[in-house]
Amino acid sequence: MKQRAPSRSEPRRQAQGRGDQGSRADASIVYRLTVECVSGAYLKEPCLRVIEIEEDSTLEDLHFAIQKAVSFDNDHLHEFYAGRNYRHRKVQYSDSEEWEDREGVFANLRLCDIYPLGRLKLYYWFDFGDDWIFEVRKNRGAHPAEPGVSYPRVVERRGPDPEQYPLWE
Repeated sequence: MKQRAPSRSEPRRQAQGRGDQGSRADASIVYRLTVECVSGAYLKEPCLRVIEIEEDSTLEDLHFAIQKAVSFDNDHLHEFYAGRNYRHRKVQYSDSEEWEDREGVFANLRLCDIYPLGRLKLYYWFDFGDDWIFEVRKNRGAHPAEPGVSYPRVVERRGPDPEQYPLWE
């Protein structure tokens, strides 16, 4: 089942494809997301990152933020879905067979259009061969963006970065 973002009258922010949008002059709300690597071909140690990101950021922005937070190379396809656990895909945010169409969905679907998820959790699946899966949990509450702070930003790190290519290093 594909979930579409509800239409809104306000203009959507265009994703820059950089993963670091910087702070804006308007007062925005910031989510605190706990991102935990739950699966991966070379996962050896627990890896958890807490990322602060603006509520109107897109799934594409979140993709780049996670890539930067775990020092991955952003060289594979990715997917977002929601489910009870990472093996359960109840909501797929894009069911297109064409990658360009999926990218368009991720570039336009904002976090504030996804949350709240109820009892479901958001998952980010990167590299369909090595199956890097990250569980993304929104922490309770949100806060106004701090002046002069660039979002997204990592505010907590637990564990080392997973090794994306340990045999190649």
